[in-house]
Amino acid sequence: MNSDFEPPPRGRVAFTFVSGIATAIVLIVGVETLATKFQHPKTNNKDTTESRNNQSSEMLNSQAKRLAKLDAQSVQLEGTPVPLAQQVPIKTAAPVAARPLTSAEQAIARHAWEYFRNNWNEETGLVNSVNDFASVTLWDQAAALAALVSAKELEIIPTTEFEPKLDRMLKTLAKLPLYRKELPNKVYNAKTLLPVNYGKLDKLEEIGWSAIDLGRMVIWLQIVGSRYPKFQPQVAAIRNHWNVQRLTKQGQMFGTSVINGKEQYHQEGRLGYENYAAFGLKLWGLNVEKALETRSNTAFVNLYNQGVPYDKRDYAKSGANNYVLSEPYILDGIETGFQSLPKAYADRILAAQEARYQATNQLTAVTEDNLDRAPYFVYNTLFVNGQAWGTITDTRTSRPDLRFLSAKAAIGWHVLYNTPYTEKLSQFVQTRLKADKGWYNGFYEALNSPNQALTANNNGIILESLLYQQVGQPLVQWANVPVP
Repeated sequence: MNSDFEPPPRGRVAFTFVSGIATAIVLIVGVETLATKFQHPKTNNKDTTESRNNQSSEMLNSQAKRLAKLDAQSVQLEGTPVPLAQQVPIKTAAPVAARPLTSAEQAIARHAWEYFRNNWNEETGLVNSVNDFASVTLWDQAAALAALVSAKELEIIPTTEFEPKLDRMLKTLAKLPLYRKELPNKVYNAKTLLPVNYGKLDKLEEIGWSAIDLGRMVIWLQIVGSRYPKFQPQVAAIRNHWNVQRLTKQGQMFGTSVINGKEQYHQEGRLGYENYAAFGLKLWGLNVEKALETRSNTAFVNLYNQGVPYDKRDYAKSGANNYVLSEPYILDGIETGFQSLPKAYADRILAAQEARYQATNQLTAVTEDNLDRAPYFVYNTLFVNGQAWGTITDTRTSRPDLRFLSAKAAIGWHVLYNTPYTEKLSQFVQTRLKADKGWYNGFYEALNSPNQALTANNNGIILESLLYQQVGQPLVQWANVPVP
């Protein structure tokens, strides 16, 4: 996850709410522009080519306009709330029915591992966040750790490969040069361990830390230390290397950013990512009581008649984007068994995406991820800053033309719920998103083509989802992680 939970610099123009109608207009305009840009290659017959281009553009425009209109009509504020009794996470993860992988699912897992086979850095044991680009965040390295455990347990790699790789990765994490000697920098050069800024691999730059990224890493460190006791000393060394007390304050998570050369220490997280990451810090005994709370800042909006939870602390009120998307709910279900977020919230978020499909015939599984084109990263949401079905960058630039079905969300929802709709999502991934080195991140709605970005997070979540399915337990329970 790219974290952007910091107050805007002084002088920045305040973000205004965008209604569903405005969203529809933006989508229509964006797709009309794309229709002229993404045309078929020329052939020897100019008239035939132009005719095909015109037909393709007209179909694209027509479909996009229809979808935008239905999305706009789907929104109703003051949505149907989840009953109060269901607005809390469960206290103890419950086992689920183990479902052995089919041969097709085994093939999915093995192919996801190809990403990590091709992006492993022997020098450090770290895995590139994006294919063939030696940059890594702690969020994505947690995905790599999840992938390594999954590959071992799914018998994709032998113990003789697993243990040396895990040992090298953990020893590297215990010696990372830290931001101001406190906590891991947001980004590193995966080959040299140089703290860097996003996309700038050769220049030392300390840009702060993300409590959300580190919270996810802690969950996986605890899974590893509990499941494989011989590696507990390496996990302990990582904790001792970090100044973990800086991660929380008065029951909330805090991160840092460097803006105009000055450090900002700020609260991190909104409903979803906040609760999921806070569970990780709770495993290390930190006070995250407020960050785990799921009622006081929650409101509901109806999307296709489904009451979807969202965080009332939007950008206009707090300087942070209140993304509503699939990933934190999927990770919470797979890893903790909904001990950090109410399962009823996840039920509604999946139901709204299925309802959108029923109304529009557009398969929908949205979350954040990298793109294969500028701006290279977007948040595909159900709701954000008052905007329904918004696709935005972390600086709130709207890009509905780049909304896509996410492969990791499709597979994750399927292993958690196993419904006819999630089966459609899973089958779509298998038939449309296979790449040479893993699974593509997704499939663009407007462009009707794959998002050919290849990432550790996408393929890592696919692998841990299939591990969850095979063992039939939330992974912290499977690993016997002690929960305070």
